[in-house]
Amino acid sequence: MDIKDILAPNGIKRAIGCSSKKRILELLSLLAADVSDEIDSEEVLTSLLSRERMGSTGIGHGIALPHGRLPGLLKPIALIITCQDGIEFDAIDNQPVDIFFAILVPENDTTDHLKILSAIANKLNDRDIVRKLRKAESEQALYEALV
Repeated sequence: MDIKDILAPNGIKRAIGCSSKKRILELLSLLAADVSDEIDSEEVLTSLLSRERMGSTGIGHGIALPHGRLPGLLKPIALIITCQDGIEFDAIDNQPVDIFFAILVPENDTTDHLKILSAIANKLNDRDIVRKLRKAESEQALYEALV
């Protein structure tokens, strides 16, 4: 699956101010509800928080991949938020996180969920892409760096 198929241009926010793990998950949930009428922000928040309780989705190097499953969702959706400053996110390297790439998938869609996570993790392992994300001056620049 190609990232451009699941990342809507209106599912991107850059350089926001945020100071906590819970707040960034709330902002991702609100953004998801703005992107799709079929999404309830409270359901997204519950799903993301539930996943974080199992272990942090902070993969290191200032990046987190929060993800969750949603009943009634028809197709996967991806969102990205970058923060002005990194926030404590319990990442595996104990470093603050400033890039949040969230993935929401239909509740019973295990195969695509794992493929999407793998594709995004591979893309975010590319230092050039991550550098472009951090230097992006607009949401459009963030989108172009990823697709």
